[in-house]
Amino acid sequence: MTSETLPELKLRFTTSPKWAETVVADLDTFLLDHASNERKASATAMSMLAHYPDRRELVLEMAELAREELVHFKLVIHLIDERNLILRTDEKDPYLKALRDSVRRGREAYFLDRLLLAAIVEARGCERFGLIAAALPPGTLQDFYEQIAESEARHHELFVRLATLYFPTGEVATRLDELLEIEAEIVRTLPIRAALH
Repeated sequence: MTSETLPELKLRFTTSPKWAETVVADLDTFLLDHASNERKASATAMSMLAHYPDRRELVLEMAELAREELVHFKLVIHLIDERNLILRTDEKDPYLKALRDSVRRGREAYFLDRLLLAAIVEARGCERFGLIAAALPPGTLQDFYEQIAESEARHHELFVRLATLYFPTGEVATRLDELLEIEAEIVRTLPIRAALH
């Protein structure tokens, strides 16, 4: 299935430029949060792979995604090390918790929601990493965040594509629309802080 036939994933709430200003003003704090998010993304891919071992395409894609997210984690660790920072223990992410609260019960409904929420989280990451890149001065760090934003764009398409592989396109489009509205309301109410979410 080509990307032209995929349901469109268009975020319904645009992050304020003030968020990027906050991040750039406190980049040390953001980098620690970014590292945590990359590690969690890798773990999520491995969890999906383990939870659905009978879905061959998903297993192959999640194995590759877990590897890529771990590479990103390592790159962020290098940035953290250059700044003489120390990784911290994970904090509860109010954005991810609120999104998880919208997941439906039932094996197939749960599976579809996990795929689509993963797509939305990646799309939000794409938007926000792009904002950081635009707010940073030209240089290595700006290049890094431009590349991360490009990766997130590929990832959100991957999850939508997988959803259409296992579910009818109309069902995917309808549920994606519902979840995008839920996500927009969550983001709208979040405080602005030097964190990805």
